[in-house]
Amino acid sequence: MSESSLLNNRYQLEKNLGGGGMAVVYQAHDRMLERTVAVKILREDYSSDPDFCERFHQEAKAAANLSHPNIVTVHDFGLDEGRLFIVMEFIPGTDLKSILLKRGRFQPAEAVALMVQACAGVGYAHRAGLVHCDVKPQNLMVTPDQRLKVADFGIARALEAIQPDEKVNIVWGSPQYFSPEQAAGNAPSPASDVYSLGVILYEMLTGQLPFMASSASELARLHRDVQPTPPTRLNPSIPPVLEQIVLKVLSKEPSARYRTADQFGRVLLTASSSFRMGAPARITRTPTSQPSPAAHLPPILPPVSQPQPLQIPGEGQSRENPLDIDWITWGLGLLALLAVGGLIPLWLWIYLRLYPPLP
Repeated sequence: MSESSLLNNRYQLEKNLGGGGMAVVYQAHDRMLERTVAVKILREDYSSDPDFCERFHQEAKAAANLSHPNIVTVHDFGLDEGRLFIVMEFIPGTDLKSILLKRGRFQPAEAVALMVQACAGVGYAHRAGLVHCDVKPQNLMVTPDQRLKVADFGIARALEAIQPDEKVNIVWGSPQYFSPEQAAGNAPSPASDVYSLGVILYEMLTGQLPFMASSASELARLHRDVQPTPPTRLNPSIPPVLEQIVLKVLSKEPSARYRTADQFGRVLLTASSSFRMGAPARITRTPTSQPSPAAHLPPILPPVSQPQPLQIPGEGQSRENPLDIDWITWGLGLLALLAVGGLIPLWLWIYLRLYPPLP
């Protein structure tokens, strides 16, 4: 790009990375700190709209207050020649939606490894008092080494500002992924983000969304009223325990799901240990030059200990015990000693009677 693409006299825009309806994202070079960054610039047709400008500013403020390995870091926010922009860390890789479109679906262990990271990032936001409100694979960035970071807090809501009985006519978010309560215009909660994470996990495991329709209103109705097809009908290789978890987080009532993304992540970790232990033995018995899908799990999932055989006394080991005492033998020996010892005085008395000592 030309010198005219210098933003705020600091960020040299180098390459268009894509964008959505509101903004365009560029790869840029930070001349001051000599590093590669990502710059998100609000589109010109929205720059004069106060509501969109406020949303853009809200995204910068919400993300800037979050510091977590699984959340994209915001470095700067500003205005240059009428252009609002956010400067973020540059994530090499691509978004999860692009990967899904290319691959179709993931192996269960691989899907869980990425979802646990998404839960960690979103869960940290929940602990900080924020509901993301727009969790979707387009906002989950995945690096070549399978690290995941959550992005785009543009419509995040502060928990303290949410009224439980609030009702809105305009629903922000993505109809394919938002929760039934969001679809009904009701107040979001951390459980709403959990539902969206569940939709993403369903898509990763089956290669398709739980609900598909030609209009946003029909999608909203499906989220509110229709139960999803069990994932194993679309992919029989999904472990039953994982299917149960997915169906739980896709419950229509928020109270029936896990309350926060942290809780969802912990359940996934526990469940993954069980179905990893039940994996075919060939995974560990036959080494290959290509890494298996579970190769990315060790930094994320705790190691699974192998079951140890139960040691039964008398089977494969000696019963010999240096402290084992045969009390019967010792008792008989003691009686014999007492018996013999008791005759000594008698023998001495007889001897003295037969051979009295000389006067």
